[in-house]
Amino acid sequence: MPSQSPSGSLPRSSPLAPFRHETFRLIWLASLASNFGGLIQSVGAAWMMTSISASVNMVALVQASTSLPIMLFSLLSGALADSYDRRRIMLTAQIFMLAVSALLTLCAWSGLITPWLLLLFTFLIGCGTALNNPAWQASVGDMVPREDLPGAVALNSMGFNITRSVGPAIGGVIVAAAGAAAAFAVNTVSYFAILFALFRWKRAPALNALPREPLARAVGAGLRYVAMSPNILKVLVRGFLFGLSASAILALLPLVARDLVAGGPLTFGVLLGCFGIGAIGGALLSQRLREALMGEIVVRIAFLGFALSAIIAAVSRSEIITGLAMLLAGGGWVLALSLFNTTVQLSTPRWVVARALSLYQTTTFGGIALGSWLWGLAAENYGAPTALLLSALVMLVGAAVGFRYALPEFKSLNLDPLGSFQEPSLELDLKPRSGPIVVMIDYEIDPGDVEAFLEAMTERRRVRIRDGAGQWTLMRDLEKPRIWTETYHVPTWVDYVRHNQRRTKDDAAVHERLRALHRGAGAPVVHRLIERQTILPHEYEQYKRQVDLQH
Repeated sequence: MPSQSPSGSLPRSSPLAPFRHETFRLIWLASLASNFGGLIQSVGAAWMMTSISASVNMVALVQASTSLPIMLFSLLSGALADSYDRRRIMLTAQIFMLAVSALLTLCAWSGLITPWLLLLFTFLIGCGTALNNPAWQASVGDMVPREDLPGAVALNSMGFNITRSVGPAIGGVIVAAAGAAAAFAVNTVSYFAILFALFRWKRAPALNALPREPLARAVGAGLRYVAMSPNILKVLVRGFLFGLSASAILALLPLVARDLVAGGPLTFGVLLGCFGIGAIGGALLSQRLREALMGEIVVRIAFLGFALSAIIAAVSRSEIITGLAMLLAGGGWVLALSLFNTTVQLSTPRWVVARALSLYQTTTFGGIALGSWLWGLAAENYGAPTALLLSALVMLVGAAVGFRYALPEFKSLNLDPLGSFQEPSLELDLKPRSGPIVVMIDYEIDPGDVEAFLEAMTERRRVRIRDGAGQWTLMRDLEKPRIWTETYHVPTWVDYVRHNQRRTKDDAAVHERLRALHRGAGAPVVHRLIERQTILPHEYEQYKRQVDLQH
């Protein structure tokens, strides 16, 4: 049994504990090979752009073109990952990226690459990443138990950065010796390892008797859940600021290697390798730091470390000193992003975790894409050193924002389904799409308990709306002022059932508080009603056709 951390928030476990689980271990190892190829491809794309375009902004847009699809499409991908089989989504994404990478390789060998065509290919690879990432990150919670989840997230970051520590340097050697097309070919081959691992993964199908939620409604449910979850909103704000400011170093690193330290593709690869080595150190230290320090303190350290790295990179003309700065930047990168990711996962139930993660990715990678473009423009107009110094200033602002929007601490939330809801037997023969449904719950509250009741109802309202209810109201009977009535609407009967099934064990505390305040003879009385409109007979058929079209 793992021991408790000093704060009592999360159980301690070995940083390598997630490797006990075979599925996680196999896919993690396969991801090493895939990430290795992806980083070599990134080196080839970035250096090829410096060769075929004289525009500094076009160089920075290579990173932006990879990050932009994640910002644009992650929410849709998260809804798909919560609604469909995540393994199949990951397979689809990997096969798509394999095909795009193969085509990029052929075009590069044939000498057909132009700057805008190269950006198109990197954009398409980014689209595959946007489809893959929410499903992969949400699947980690299916592969390991909750106590191993922070370690698994850190190991994912460490795995990527193990390859970052050697992949870019080897990528630089490949590009210098055989050209960018060879780097693209290596990336194409690397997809076969993850495809093999995914084909071997025999994921148990999710058991849910309810029909699949329509995609548009699933996207709306994800947005609503995050909007009504203050802890997740804080992570999104900090993730955006971190991506916006920290993107400067990676976006401008080709220029740092070429212009500030007077190197070539090998130098670029070595600097990226230093960044990766620092990230490995950050991943290994992350659990110990989380146990010793508040999460917000760790995030501020990451912001300040990145600011210092950017300042050093701006003023240094030594490859060694700049490499040391990249070590610091890599550690800060992993400390911040792994902590953001873990906080989102531990604050979200399984039914919506992919959508919450996708929104986190949308804001963070949106910040990276926007920052890459802005820092590229700044470098083109004022020079790379000035752009790096400006980004350091934004990083300091990002650290200061923590005084207002501090990252929430991990809590012992039990987000497993409560499982107490039983679908009531109805006298009316309702179909799943029948609705709208109105729910009214009557409470009898002593005058002295009104303040406590209203406080509990404030939390109840947030939970109701978060889980899909609409038009929530609380009313008091004028003739019997001890009687209070909570009402809310859901579109259909199946939405009502889904709403109740989303209640978690942690949510039960609010229900128990309200139940304890109720002074009636039994439990609070629940009325379930269906809305009906008064329609003339000759209008009924038209109304029925409209309802059928809506559903």
